[in-house]
Amino acid sequence: MVDLELLALARDAATRAHCPYSRFRVGAVALADGLPFAGCNVENASYGLAICAERVALFSAVAAGHPRVTRLAVACVDAPPDDGPSGRMPCGACRQVMAELMPPEAIVVVDGVGDFTLADLLPNPFAL
Repeated sequence: MVDLELLALARDAATRAHCPYSRFRVGAVALADGLPFAGCNVENASYGLAICAERVALFSAVAAGHPRVTRLAVACVDAPPDDGPSGRMPCGACRQVMAELMPPEAIVVVDGVGDFTLADLLPNPFAL
């Protein structure tokens, strides 16, 4: 599956986001064993209970029995085109979860920003 297909699936997943507070829809697709696993952000009135699209996609892959993700695509469909990369990049919590489920050389494709290795995004992840 090529990046353009993954990004199209991520944009589609973003349309299912539950984000009544931020109104900032995000979609993600994790690729594991050649299969796509979609996720969208889900907010909650108790903000700490919200979850990002990236983690939903990663956890969906794990729940389906595919715990080793090799590629992740992320799309923030409500980000203004001139907003720059900061609002589109995965948060620190998502990067740490990626480090648990993806090898350092895995690619993270951020719509409108570029491609990154996980090692570039989180060079020194927490580990036990």
